Amino acid sequence: QVQLVESGGGLVQVGGSLKLSCLASESIFTISTMGWYRQAPGQQRELVASITSAGTLNYADSVKGRFTISRDNAKKTVYLQMNGLKSEDTAVYYCNLHIGWPRPDYWGQGTQVPVSS
Repeated sequence: QVQLVESGGGLVQVGGSLKLSCLASESIFTISTMGWYRQAPGQQRELVASITSAGTLNYADSVKGRFTISRDNAKKTVYLQMNGLKSEDTAVYYCNLHIGWPRPDYWGQGTQVPVSS
């Protein structure tokens, strides 16, 4: 069972920055695609950004140019640098580890990011 522990969330003002971290418990991290998802109140969970084991990046259109995902395999950690935060970025942010069938996806417990105007 892979454990993912997020940190770095918290209240931030519009235009501010925040960096989220997600620490994985297992070395399988290094061959996994890591993603950050978010879920706003009353909304479906959506992909924010992902990074493959080879370093291929993918971003939601809404965060392109503002958010940066990165990973440190030696530390088994994935990061999400969020700049230029907007009120619509307010959500619970979840870390995801994806390997593929037959392994299930793993999720962190989520970290709150309220953006105040």
